[in-house]
Amino acid sequence: MSDVEPPRELEPRTNWGRRAMWAGGLLVVFLAVALIASATVPRWWAHRVGDQVDGSLTQGSLVGLFYGFVFTLVPIAVIVLILRWRRTWKTIVVAVLLAVVFALPNLMTLSIVIGRGDAAHAGERTLDVDAPGFRGGSLAGAILAALLIAFIAYLFMSRRRARSELQDAIAPSER
Repeated sequence: MSDVEPPRELEPRTNWGRRAMWAGGLLVVFLAVALIASATVPRWWAHRVGDQVDGSLTQGSLVGLFYGFVFTLVPIAVIVLILRWRRTWKTIVVAVLLAVVFALPNLMTLSIVIGRGDAAHAGERTLDVDAPGFRGGSLAGAILAALLIAFIAYLFMSRRRARSELQDAIAPSER
């Protein structure tokens, strides 16, 4: 008899069947949650906004402007700051998930505006009566936030370009 044992595997084999079952199960759960959310979230969100605005056109416009601006600016800032800090696939996933969470008010309003289901139509009617001006204010706020971000990006790029031009102008005189 030989005292030599066969080599052992250092790492266990990946069980692809188990992974496929988990992925399929998560997909089914995700689809069920999405179906339930599409039937309830637009109505719920429209009533929450309607409770805040209480039928005032001015208040609806201002609340919409606030929501549109803040919940567009914050998600983009989160993505930019996290990706400037570290760029691994894990941080990218975390940045996108955080941005989606921070953008939820705008996404819920968008689900009312572009939704085709009964809940979206009910949400539209609720916003028309209880929160006039909210959808337009929300769009204006999102546009203002996007313009502010574009302006800040332009300032950073022009500053970088000016420094580069300054270095190019100084470099030949130092030679």
